[in-house]
Amino acid sequence: MKHRHISKAFGSIVRRLAVLALGSLVLTATARSRDLGQWENTDPKIRAWYQALMMPDVPTASCCGEADAYWCDDIHVRNGKTFCTITDDRDNIKLRRTPVPVGTEIEIPDNKLTWKDGNPTGHSIVFLSTAGFVYCFVQNGGV
Repeated sequence: MKHRHISKAFGSIVRRLAVLALGSLVLTATARSRDLGQWENTDPKIRAWYQALMMPDVPTASCCGEADAYWCDDIHVRNGKTFCTITDDRDNIKLRRTPVPVGTEIEIPDNKLTWKDGNPTGHSIVFLSTAGFVYCFVQNGGV
């Protein structure tokens, strides 16, 4: 009887680990940079900076790239949570990204906050999936 209970518990643990591994794999696969040609006219230093950014909570996964990046310079904290408001009025078609209207408030999960030294863009940037999931948030740190 004890053996059956242990076997059942072990199977439950294995299933949970498999689900976690699969979820991690899906998250990493969906967080890849989208280079659709939007990098062509970008300063090589800025391009390299974008390409080197990694998620603070998944250091092996990219924050994505320009096609996922939105200026989000209006930063505030409310009820212990960090928010930024989209200030990016660049051409979405040219950047090949999903439109997010200026003025849209985005909640930034604590595990997505990063302060990367030498942010060369002059803007705080939130990286969003097409569904609005926050990949990363990099505060403006100057060059």
